[in-house]
Amino acid sequence: MKIVVLDGYTENPGDLSWDGLRQFGELTVYDRTPGELTAERIGDGEIVYTNKTPITREILDQCPGIRFIGTLATGYNVVDVEAAAERNIPVCNIPGYGTAAVAQFTMGLLLELCHHIGAHSDSVKAGEWSDCPDFCYWKTPQMELTGKTMGIIGFGSIGREVGRLAQAFGMRVLAYSRTRRPELETENCRYAELDELYAASDVISLHCPLFPENEGMIDREAIEKMKDGVLILNTARGPLIVEEDLREALDSGKVGGAAMDVVSREPISRDNPLLGGRNIILTPHIAWAPKESRQRLMDIAVDNLKAFMEGKPIHVVNF
Repeated sequence: MKIVVLDGYTENPGDLSWDGLRQFGELTVYDRTPGELTAERIGDGEIVYTNKTPITREILDQCPGIRFIGTLATGYNVVDVEAAAERNIPVCNIPGYGTAAVAQFTMGLLLELCHHIGAHSDSVKAGEWSDCPDFCYWKTPQMELTGKTMGIIGFGSIGREVGRLAQAFGMRVLAYSRTRRPELETENCRYAELDELYAASDVISLHCPLFPENEGMIDREAIEKMKDGVLILNTARGPLIVEEDLREALDSGKVGGAAMDVVSREPISRDNPLLGGRNIILTPHIAWAPKESRQRLMDIAVDNLKAFMEGKPIHVVNF
C-alpha cells in the first residue's frame, strides 16, 4: 500500500517520527507540495494525508487509486469532501489534539496584551531600568483580569478550556455557541446572544469554525456594539474578522488591543492592514505547535488509518 504525505513539515519538522504510518505500507513524505505537483506526487497512492495542500475534484479525477484521505489538522476545508464522498473515499480529520495548547496560547496572548511583558524586558535590557530614578516604571497601561468579563465565541472543547482558564483568573465568562449545553453553565459562566456578549465583554476570544455564514462576523457593525477599549483575540480562523475594520478600530482606540494568531491569508501578505496597527500582537499560526500537541496529532492520524484498515473508520467528516 502506498501512503503519501503531501505537506508534512509543519506537523513534523524533524522532532517526531513517521514510523506509525510507515507500518501500514510504503510511505513517502514531502515537506511541501506546490499545487501543480499534487496529482503527480499522489500518483497511484491509496492513502493521502494533507495539511494545507488542496485536494480538489480535479485531483481526485486524476488519482483514481485514492481510498482514504486524512487531514493533519482539525479543519478539512482543503479537501473537496463532497467529491470524495461521491467516490466513497472517507475524509478523516484530527479532532481535539490541540485543545490544551491553543487555550494556553490564548491566555498567553491575553496576558501579553495586559502587561506587554516582552517590551518591558527589552527596555530593561536596553538600560532603561538602570537609568530610571524610581524603583519601577511601566511603559504601557497594566490590566488586571479579575472581575473582567470574557466573551467566548464558539464553546467547543477549546472555547470551554479557555473559559475554565479565564475563570481561574477571576473572570466572568459569556459564551456564544450554535448549540448549548446547560450543564456547563455556572455562577460565573453562562450562554449569551452575540449582541449581549459584544456589549458586556472586556475581552472577546474567537474559537469557532469558519462557515460561510460567519465569515467576516467581526466587522465595523459588530465592533460598534462592543465596549470602548475591548480586547479581541483570534486563535481560530482569520476570515472571521474583517481586517480593515479591525485596523480602523485599533487606530481610533475603539478596540484597545488585539492579538491574532491567524489572518485572512497565510502566510500574511505584506499589505495586510493589521501590520502596523496600534497595540496589536501578530503570531504565525503557532498556537497548535507544542511538540506534545503535534505528537497527539500524529497519534490520532495513525489511529485514523488503523481504524480504516480494520474497516471501521473514525473521525469521518464526509459520510
